[in-house]
Amino acid sequence: MTTHDSTPVARSACESASASGSVSVSADDRRAVTGKRRIAFAVYVADVGQLPGLQALLRSLALADPALCEDVVVLHPGLPDAAFDAVHRLHPRLTPRTAAGRHDVFRIDGYDTVIALTPALVVLGRLDALLRLRTGVAAVPRPGPDGVPDPRHGIPDDGLLVIQAQDLDHAVPPAAVPDVPESVLVPLDSRYDFRALRLGDDLAVPEDVTVLNFAGMPTTCTGPAHAARVRFDLDDEAFRAAYLALPGAKHPDLLLHLALPFPDGSRPPIDLVRQLAEIHRGRGHHDLAVALLGEAVAGRPDLPRCHETLGVCLMALSRYEEAETHLLLATASPDFAPRAYGQLARMAWLLGRTEDARGYALAGLESDPTDANCRAWYARTSEMVTAGATAPDTPPGQQLAHVALFAEGDENAGDKVLPEAVRSCFTADTGPDRWHQQHAHLLVDEDGLERLNARRAVIVGGGGLFLPDTAPNGNSGWQWNIPDDVLARITAPLAVFAVGYNVFDGQRYRRERFAASLRALVERSAFFGLRNHGSVARVRELLPASLREKVRYQPCPTTVARHLDPRLAEPAVREDTVLINCAYDRAGLRFGHDYGHFLAEMAAAIRAMSGAAEVRYAAHMPADERFVDDLRREHGLILPVEPLYLLSNDAIRDLYRRARLVIGMRGHAGMIPFGCGTPVISLVSHPKLAYFLADIDRPDWGVSVHERALGARLAERALAVLADHPAAVADVHDRQRALWSVTRDNLALLRELTGLPDPFGEPGPGAGPVVPAPRSAAGENRAAPVLRSAPPTP
Repeated sequence: MTTHDSTPVARSACESASASGSVSVSADDRRAVTGKRRIAFAVYVADVGQLPGLQALLRSLALADPALCEDVVVLHPGLPDAAFDAVHRLHPRLTPRTAAGRHDVFRIDGYDTVIALTPALVVLGRLDALLRLRTGVAAVPRPGPDGVPDPRHGIPDDGLLVIQAQDLDHAVPPAAVPDVPESVLVPLDSRYDFRALRLGDDLAVPEDVTVLNFAGMPTTCTGPAHAARVRFDLDDEAFRAAYLALPGAKHPDLLLHLALPFPDGSRPPIDLVRQLAEIHRGRGHHDLAVALLGEAVAGRPDLPRCHETLGVCLMALSRYEEAETHLLLATASPDFAPRAYGQLARMAWLLGRTEDARGYALAGLESDPTDANCRAWYARTSEMVTAGATAPDTPPGQQLAHVALFAEGDENAGDKVLPEAVRSCFTADTGPDRWHQQHAHLLVDEDGLERLNARRAVIVGGGGLFLPDTAPNGNSGWQWNIPDDVLARITAPLAVFAVGYNVFDGQRYRRERFAASLRALVERSAFFGLRNHGSVARVRELLPASLREKVRYQPCPTTVARHLDPRLAEPAVREDTVLINCAYDRAGLRFGHDYGHFLAEMAAAIRAMSGAAEVRYAAHMPADERFVDDLRREHGLILPVEPLYLLSNDAIRDLYRRARLVIGMRGHAGMIPFGCGTPVISLVSHPKLAYFLADIDRPDWGVSVHERALGARLAERALAVLADHPAAVADVHDRQRALWSVTRDNLALLRELTGLPDPFGEPGPGAGPVVPAPRSAAGENRAAPVLRSAPPTP
């Protein structure tokens, strides 16, 4: 008899790499870095006779809460593998594990919150309230001798429990349900563990019951309670059909698991096919989405929504001609024409067809004059046509090429500041006379390759370019849209400078294409520097051993801005202001089930800080302002907003330079003010923030958005900074000096490798501080000396 082992159920899902660079495909797991709360359901099954009850429980959980899908740990005394075959068909994230008894729900490794269930339960409603619990061991109190529920009588051994591992600070007994101290017990309303015995054979189940418990109920019972459970005794096909027929949102993992594979010979509903394709698209599995949709839309021009999704997925695979065909089919519908034209405009721009992009954007505006995406593309491409008519005076051979994300309009303020910061490390003049700008998302074709090779050198970075999903492409698997064969023919010196591995905690993507492109990039680069040691470690995992040492640490230039720009010296007077920033892209990955908790804790922290300074909100993007709206609606707090996305780079830096403290969730809401000499506290919802704080040896400057005592910790830290502000500023300056030393040494090495001159006349590694070139009163760099030409490396 084969049994499942008893190893810890929570395993790291991070990638692994062999010496050849091959990688496994899994969710990126950095919960230990972000502090993201890990949640699991746990069920103890004593024997095979309880497996039908477990199956009914899982069906009820899916049908009652279709958008919920957490890990399910099934504890058992040593049942054979085959016993769980039917159970695995019901849930995609189920792990059996051997255990001595139900008491082992208190000892499940790797989870912060465990919701312990039993095979005698069925779920009739949503469990949001249980998922939001953050303290103690919660249960419906057991009745005492007088029949009155009382927490002092302990916890049930046959009912629902919500266990917070953080509160189990005592040794758990090895063979019994522990005697949980009364101070740890959290009473739940009876609707979360309602005993069916109370209903007998004739009473109806109360409408507010969320979890119905049949423990001790005779198998011969009839009546409403019995009917409530029997409706979950379904075969697989009936269960799948019932789940798929439910209205509203469904969890992607659960929907994929229960919808696929389609029954043999069946033609699934086209809306279901599109939903599944959208899930694959969201996970970067564009090939799977294309396979699903390609068959479904064959010979069906009357499916504009599907053609739009198919076109976007083909674009993500760099199959541009096919993508254009399907997007044009989608424009036949007035309902989808504006969106499809917006995608066509974007694709034409990617391919360097600026006039076509403007034409598509105009067609979209003719379909819907209010469409913001088409309006933005029309404005952007019109500006490009105008700008393209004026060529810089500087010959290409005296320019540097810069490959980066270049934000425009209302886009991310950090992405506006960053390119200028990178350029200021190489030339005093950061404008178009000295720099040829190449947006990373544009396809590097033969003409693009020729333009790059005509420049003195190619600088790629900075920013989180190692990210699969902002603008996916099939050529590289990351943000620079360059095929391997084109990359191999770059003859100008190539430097990757302060790039970040920006994958979110819990994000899934296909790593094979990225790993191969990454390997080619490292091989080709004269210099390869990543902006934090966390990124260095992650990228080295994906490389063969022979290339790993080429990966160096190069801090983001925004963090050393004071050493690059003399205007950023310590201001004579700072405003009595604390600036807060939050981010909402990929909110599910950032917050999980804890957004309500985060909002409440932030409200408490803001109230505590308001007595010491004015609290204002710094929005890097319009979407960031959701925090202000939610805070006002849920907690009655109103914050003045600073729309950084509307400001110039100088104005952004000046705003951050004059604040006393910045509390930010975006990476550059921490790095830019830090670089200007302002104390920072990071709201950690992405690994990159924790990586930066580790690099400067100040992990205590960060607080996880999942931290149970977030409000108190944040307020304590902020008030300490405000109380002794000169010391906090001095600490920032001290930390910054270390980053500048690394940057200075790397720039010296890069000049040695590429032949680039030093625009600032820096004496070299280990020398004294640099005095940057002066700037004009308007804030623009004065022209740098003409650069010496340098032969390209072979």
